[in-house]
Amino acid sequence: MTAKFSFHQAGHCDICEGPVVFRSDFKWFRDHLLCPVCNSVPRERALMRVIDMYMPNYCRKKIHESSPGGRGVSVKLGRNCPGYSYSHYFPDVPVGKVHRQRGELCESLEALTFADKKFDLFITQDVMEHVFDPAAAFREIARVLKPGGMHILTVPLVNKCKPSRQRAARDADGNIQHIAEPTYHGNPIDDRGSLVTMDWGYDIVEFVRNESGLSTHMVAIDEIERGIRAEYIEVLVCLKP
Repeated sequence: MTAKFSFHQAGHCDICEGPVVFRSDFKWFRDHLLCPVCNSVPRERALMRVIDMYMPNYCRKKIHESSPGGRGVSVKLGRNCPGYSYSHYFPDVPVGKVHRQRGELCESLEALTFADKKFDLFITQDVMEHVFDPAAAFREIARVLKPGGMHILTVPLVNKCKPSRQRAARDADGNIQHIAEPTYHGNPIDDRGSLVTMDWGYDIVEFVRNESGLSTHMVAIDEIERGIRAEYIEVLVCLKP
C-alpha cells in the first residue's frame, strides 16, 4: 500500500495577515498547498507578497483586476481598498457594459474601454496565457496605467528557459486556429474552462518590455514559512516610467 502524502507547515499568510498552518495532501503544491483561512494557493500568496513589497500603500491607490478568482488576494483587495475595481470578459456582452445577470463589468484586455492613465495598479492572475493577442493586451494595460503605475501579474512560465510558444490563434474571420493540442485551465465564470493560447517562458520579460514599453522584471520567491513554494509561481512586475 502506498503511503498517503500529507504536508503541513506553520507560518504566516500574507493575505490573512496572521498565523496559519498551510496544508497539502498532494505533492503538486501550486494548486494544493492551501491556507485554511482564505483558501489561497502559493501563487496568490507570492502575488500579495510582491504587492506589499513594491506598492505598500496599495490601499490608497486606484486598482483594477482582470478576471479575479473570487478568493485570496482578490477578496482582500475588494474588502480593504476603496479604489479597487474588477472586470471579466463575457463573449455575449459588449465591452464596457455590465452583465445584466451578474452585475459585473465586461472588458477585453486587448481593447480596454478605460481612459488613459487611469490606474496605479493593474493585476492579472494566471490570465495572460489565455489571451489571443498578448502584445495588444500588454500595450492596453500600459496605456491605462498612470506614470509610475504597475502591472503586477502571475502567469505560469511553463517553458522556463525555452522560448515562449503560441498554442492557439484567431484567423481573419475570428475563428480559433489550434497550433498545438488544445489545453484548458479553470475559469471562474465558465465551467468549460479557458483555452491556453500561450506557453510562456522566461522570455516573457523581454516580450512585455518590447511590446508595452514597461520596465519589467521577474520576482521569484521561495519562503515556505509564508506558504510560498511551488512550481510556476514567479511574479512579474511591470513599471510604467
